[in-house]
Amino acid sequence: MRALTRRELGKGALGVWLAPFAPAATAGVPAATSAISAKQWRDDFPVLKQQVNGQPLAYLDSAATTQRPTAVIQALVDYYSRDNANPSGTLHTLARRAYERYEEARAAVAAFIHAKDAQEVVWTRGTTEAINLVASAWGQGELRPGDEILLTIAEHSSNLLPWRLLAERTGAVVRFVGVDDDGRIDLADLDAKLSSRTRLFAFGHVSNVAGYLNPAAEICARARRTGALVLIDAAQSVPHVPLDVQALDCDFVAFSSHKMLGPMGVGVLWARAPLLERMRPYQAGSNMAHEVDIGSCTLETGARKFGAGTPNVSGPVGLAAAIRYVESIGRGAIEEHEARITRHALSRLTDIPGLRLFGPREPEHRLPVFSFSITGHAPLDVVRHLDARGIAVRAGDLSALPLLKRFGATAAVRASCYCYTQTEEIDRLAHGLRELVEETHA
Repeated sequence: MRALTRRELGKGALGVWLAPFAPAATAGVPAATSAISAKQWRDDFPVLKQQVNGQPLAYLDSAATTQRPTAVIQALVDYYSRDNANPSGTLHTLARRAYERYEEARAAVAAFIHAKDAQEVVWTRGTTEAINLVASAWGQGELRPGDEILLTIAEHSSNLLPWRLLAERTGAVVRFVGVDDDGRIDLADLDAKLSSRTRLFAFGHVSNVAGYLNPAAEICARARRTGALVLIDAAQSVPHVPLDVQALDCDFVAFSSHKMLGPMGVGVLWARAPLLERMRPYQAGSNMAHEVDIGSCTLETGARKFGAGTPNVSGPVGLAAAIRYVESIGRGAIEEHEARITRHALSRLTDIPGLRLFGPREPEHRLPVFSFSITGHAPLDVVRHLDARGIAVRAGDLSALPLLKRFGATAAVRASCYCYTQTEEIDRLAHGLRELVEETHA
């Protein structure tokens, strides 16, 4: 069977209704043009212009958090300089401006993921809170003893612990689908474990360890055949590939702003409108209800039902600016650049003596996330060695210990890239790792 491309696996296309900050790029441009464009994009990120330990910064930790372009930083400055107020659609001018920017950002996200209605977009503090919201607001009311929640062993802790705690509270059972030697979801095992008892299947669109882009639409179709709902943790996929919630035919999607050029502390839960209407709020306070009296209130509808308290307006404003920036570059241009970075990294890393790379070796099946171990070197020692050379990577269990154990490890080093990453930085990474290996054998 033909392997699916990244775009097919992402299953969707982005809207382009927002005004760009920079000239748009298109898919299919020659590699040389793509390289030039990527160098121009890099100039948009002030933090990348610094030196660390006497060396130009090579930031290879984008799977943990991306850097912010000037356009996003300026959007936050502009909001706080001009429009900051507790939002209201009916009160004074600044309150109305804040409200308009807040709701415009919600509409921007809805267009970005092809939601039917902006009121299907719930603001959260990040992917973790979005998943916890579903566990509390949907799971508490829907699950009964003996019901099953299906996960994979590749899940990030944020898509594992909420379901374990929910199972403890409701008497439901958590079951796990296996993965193959490269971290791909075992579809045969998924079929074997899906049953009439499965109420929800929650899985990561992309592994934060293996970098593999799972065939989400196919997985959703398999789950649908048993009547299970599907939640997609899109934290690692939404920065890299288009996300079309209608084409995927899922029920919930969660992702974070800070992994796609936006501010920290804001995320998104998308849910089908009928599900949102059935779900009870898991936090209560102002703004999520009206006509609040001593003994009664009327809940808001849709996403607003989950917006208790004064909102984080600047976070969505910054996320909307990040969406505009991504749109201005063009998804096709970003994908092409990242494919080139992935091919280059695989060629440079796989011939380093003692380095074991986790995840598939085929560049068309993965995103530019590279987790590895080096024989004889603790992951944190590798981080320190590279940091002394101005290269920022991450190490530890990567909040995915079950998957690492499947690979026969308990910790790993991870280098992860985004649109601003240059092949020269991959070369510096490879050179630094070779230095470490050679020092050991000297």
